[in-house]
Amino acid sequence: MICIDEMGPLSVRSYPGRELIRSQDRGLAGRAKWELQRDRDRKSGGYVFGAFIPATGEALTATYTSRSIVTFLNFLEKVEEWVPDSVERIYVIMDNLRAHKAYDVLLFSLAHPRWEFVFQPKYAAYLNLIEPWWKTLRSLAIKGRFFESWEQIEEAVARAVDYWNAHRHPYVWGRRRRHRTSRRPGVGAMPTIPAVGG
Repeated sequence: MICIDEMGPLSVRSYPGRELIRSQDRGLAGRAKWELQRDRDRKSGGYVFGAFIPATGEALTATYTSRSIVTFLNFLEKVEEWVPDSVERIYVIMDNLRAHKAYDVLLFSLAHPRWEFVFQPKYAAYLNLIEPWWKTLRSLAIKGRFFESWEQIEEAVARAVDYWNAHRHPYVWGRRRRHRTSRRPGVGAMPTIPAVGG
């Protein structure tokens, strides 16, 4: 099973992190105005296409400057090369984007008989496990950084995916498990009061 989706559009700009960073020369307000003006001056950007195998945690991404049927087919060809030939059947979970249901994609599935496309229901993005992985990728590659060119975004995404694949783990669907402190049994029981003798 492979989860496929697109992240974007991403533009060449600054992406906020958890806290504000003060500039030495301009202060907070001056830096914010300067970055806002620089962000308005740039119009370049693009999309990150991703394939994610939840069972192993392995991921593949490719960056494109547009999202179209042609770029989607190009990405499917990259995924076909990425998946080993020993895999007999590839179930691909995708959303209902128009490019995913184009005639060219149908022809791709006919040319590659081991592929089977499974479309998730509308308004159910949480069923595609690549969606929570996008959050991880954003935190590894984009969050808290300032990009001056699309090539810098591509490089940051490639480094983040390489790091992820080196430290990957299986993704489990469901709620995130949080550490809970264990309670002593009987905390809610009435305390015993020693009898006052007499």
